[in-house]
Amino acid sequence: MKTIVVGGGAAGMMAAIWAARNNNQVILIEQNEKLGKKLFITGKGRCNFTNACDIEDLFSNVVTNSKFMYSSFYSFSNQQVMDFFEELGLKYKVERGNRVFPASDHSSDVIKALEKELKRLKVDILLNTRVDGLIIEDGSVVGVNISKNYNGNSKQKRDATDKNSIKKPDLLKNLTADKIIVTTGGISYPRTGAFDLGYRFAESAGHSIVKAQPSLVPFEVKEQWCKDLMGVALKNVALSISVTEKGKNKKIFEDFGEMLFTHFGVSGPMVIKASAYIHKYLENDIVLSIDLKPALDEKQLDERILRDFEMFKNKQLSNGLEKLLLKSLIPVIIDYSGLDGNKKISEITKEERRIFLESIKNLKMHVTGLRGWDEAIITKGGVNVKEIDPSTMESKKVKGLYFAGEVLDIDALTGGYNLQVAWSTGYLAGISV
Repeated sequence: MKTIVVGGGAAGMMAAIWAARNNNQVILIEQNEKLGKKLFITGKGRCNFTNACDIEDLFSNVVTNSKFMYSSFYSFSNQQVMDFFEELGLKYKVERGNRVFPASDHSSDVIKALEKELKRLKVDILLNTRVDGLIIEDGSVVGVNISKNYNGNSKQKRDATDKNSIKKPDLLKNLTADKIIVTTGGISYPRTGAFDLGYRFAESAGHSIVKAQPSLVPFEVKEQWCKDLMGVALKNVALSISVTEKGKNKKIFEDFGEMLFTHFGVSGPMVIKASAYIHKYLENDIVLSIDLKPALDEKQLDERILRDFEMFKNKQLSNGLEKLLLKSLIPVIIDYSGLDGNKKISEITKEERRIFLESIKNLKMHVTGLRGWDEAIITKGGVNVKEIDPSTMESKKVKGLYFAGEVLDIDALTGGYNLQVAWSTGYLAGISV
């Protein structure tokens, strides 16, 4: 059997390896000048390639369509992924949060291990080659149209993001195949050459596409005081997010950990995680609240404030809070609470102290939007999984056509879970052709 894999990222390389191990003649087509371009930058170049959690926890960390992943995860689990890379000679280590990294801390070692195996299996790799369309006859896929992809041509890259401005391909020819696996990824990190070509392939085959949106991405907020805190990192704080929907307020997210103020709003681990849950509420009023002292309830915090106020009773409010708050936070909290920073602490009233306490326990910001594709770790949305057989990754619309990886409407949280989705779906597609 002759199989073509379209896209040389994580899912594509895994699919090509297992299709070849399954006695297929495999051609792997990649539009870039090298394989694994997006994989190279994951985990800040360290490549958190899976998570060593219990397999049940894989499902709880998949935000969209976790049930669809049942066959994939149990066919090629996180432990099997670790065993697979160990078999390829890659040493790995497990860090905080069960995150799994190559022992070298170099994503290039993950890519090299995969490339070495592709070479051993005699997979034919076509780089700088673009697939321009699928060839479908009588309800079955029979091949692809390919052309030379001039990666150095920035105008072509720019044009490629516009559905109506794809240039006529150069050196067009057809490649026939018995099976096609589409692993073109999502739209995040467009500088790696990512765009919506895979969605167009799916649409041409009769599939529906769930709107693609940037996810695992920082927030933009309305409050200007965030800019005054640019670069300030908070640790051991609680974050909650609520929305007003149909006149009712409801909490949609809460977590404890770290975050960061930026020139446009907020970022950091908790915020990135929260972004996976708020897309459907972006038209609503979204309020983000920070509890700067979550280890203390209001009574305990009030007692702590009273002790500090007694210690610094002869100082101005702005000069008597350094034991309680980060120095950079003091003017912001004072301004937020509406108090007079020049007022002597001994003159602060009980009501003013209550307002000050509430400002520490409930520092609010209003979310105005999410950052764009350049900062998104993953794509939310993609090929509708209701139209894909979860036990094989084959299209229910066109025989011999398979999809795997980020091109599907599946997204997960940070921590190695999205790459596990890519490995598992790529594996299942590869062994099914």
